Amino acid sequence: MSEEMRDQRDELVKRIERHTGRDGVHKTAIPSLYFFRNSNLTRPAHRVYNPSLCFIAQGLKEVLLAQERFEYGPTNYLISSMNLPVISQVIKASPHIPYLSFRLEFSQSQILEVINDSAVQIASKENAKRALFVGKIESSILDAILRLTRLLDNPKDIPFLAPIYTKEILYRLLQGQYGPALAQIAMEGSSTSRIRDAIEQIINNCNTLLRIEELAETANMSISTFHRHFKEVTAMSPIQFQKQLRLQKARRLLLSESADAAEVAFRVGYESASQFSREYARMFGAPPRADIKRLKEKYDHVLDA
Repeated sequence: MSEEMRDQRDELVKRIERHTGRDGVHKTAIPSLYFFRNSNLTRPAHRVYNPSLCFIAQGLKEVLLAQERFEYGPTNYLISSMNLPVISQVIKASPHIPYLSFRLEFSQSQILEVINDSAVQIASKENAKRALFVGKIESSILDAILRLTRLLDNPKDIPFLAPIYTKEILYRLLQGQYGPALAQIAMEGSSTSRIRDAIEQIINNCNTLLRIEELAETANMSISTFHRHFKEVTAMSPIQFQKQLRLQKARRLLLSESADAAEVAFRVGYESASQFSREYARMFGAPPRADIKRLKEKYDHVLDA
């Protein structure tokens, strides 16, 4: 990392520290911009990544997409170009040098706007690409990120300048190594965009029986072609994708409500409570009751600290 980039990163560290102060997720005054802080290593967390750019100013993180492992830190950025169920874990942090990161969410329409308004050349037809990737951070991207975060000190400028700086960040990313992969989510008719439509259908109907024929029709593909492209984009099959969504939703329901595991199993689309319990334990490391007890004890400990 060059001296200029170290200075940029150091400034971002100070700004994130100033706008967080305590561990957790911090929504900022800039729409779709979040800061994260952790003073300790974390346990693996199951969540769905929205389309977003993530940059770690300090620390290291590991992200698992199915069986694929991505590790990134201050010399990289991570992009999720679609909604993807992942497992993430902070693997480098301490009270003296906390994990600090930045996440900027974006939409398909924002990507398309940048493509239409700029001279970025994107191939209209590309094979489906993985929707999660790690790239090497560049000074031009860091510079745009810094100008966006500086707006937090001048809130009156946010409505006008934040969209401009966000657009510049996306423009810089589209010019980079993974620009074509990022662009494909916005290119109507591309294999990636058609898989995106199928993913949205699964997310919106994750409690119902999954019919591959309907998903393939949504993507305007044969069943075999749909399976191949879906796995290329998400690293998993449609059935595995839906299962992760269901189990994550079940865990949230068990944490927030007093319903028992069997009731929640049926609510998220399982016909067999025993199958739900087995798959839940396989994903989260313990059966529903034991897992939720452990999570609640952890949260109570944090609140008491």
